[in-house]
Amino acid sequence: MLGQRAFVGALLLGMAVTASAAGAETIPLPTPAPLPKEGMPPPPAASQGPLSGLKSLFNWNRSPEPQAAAPAAVTTTAFNPTQRAQVDKVSQYLSSVQQLSGNFVQVGPDGARVRGEFYIQKPGKVRFEYDPPTPIEIVADGQSVVVRNSKLATQDLYPLSQTPLRFLLSDRIDLIRDTNVVSVRADDVFVTITIEEKQALIGTSRLMMMVGVKDYQLKQWTVTDPQGYDTTVAVSNLDSSKRPDPNLFRIDYTRYNQ
Repeated sequence: MLGQRAFVGALLLGMAVTASAAGAETIPLPTPAPLPKEGMPPPPAASQGPLSGLKSLFNWNRSPEPQAAAPAAVTTTAFNPTQRAQVDKVSQYLSSVQQLSGNFVQVGPDGARVRGEFYIQKPGKVRFEYDPPTPIEIVADGQSVVVRNSKLATQDLYPLSQTPLRFLLSDRIDLIRDTNVVSVRADDVFVTITIEEKQALIGTSRLMMMVGVKDYQLKQWTVTDPQGYDTTVAVSNLDSSKRPDPNLFRIDYTRYNQ
């Protein structure tokens, strides 16, 4: 269960900011993560396949006992005018596309790669389909997120409001105002923005986005979990001109009323 929760949090967080024009360049994906430091648990074994990159990534905003979650404080670092302008351009770009579909490649901490297709319809609707033999499918309908595993014949339901997706799938996003941006760097090719999220009892997670310095289109992102392991996603063949079929985002709630 924890692995699937982490899976949804990580993947949706990354996918939710994939607003890009068709034909976006895919950056070479990273090599497997190095061996863990002393005292850290090892990364998931390669034998776990596509779920190897899904542990502890942007965990759900839940404590061990049910209770109302306090909103996370935003303590964005002070940036110079150039950095703020760069973040503002990324925010404007992410807010500009309301629908999107395309392909993705995901690399987990052990270097295992999986591929699939995704669909986004703002606000709040996403669908991720993994290529065979991966049995996972994820759907968000604007209120909830469901993880379906065709191999195990299971469906797990989670509140959309308890994920970082709550702001990234909104109609508009202001990264400076709505998130905790801790780093802004630029070179001749990319602008790299790092967002940090701290949660009590869970730890600190980070999302690093890399966008083109000329077009400000998202090329790839990396999510670092509280234990320091990375999951990277790159996107390609993107299309923001076609409205996805509304049936792609339907959840059958009768299956959860038991």
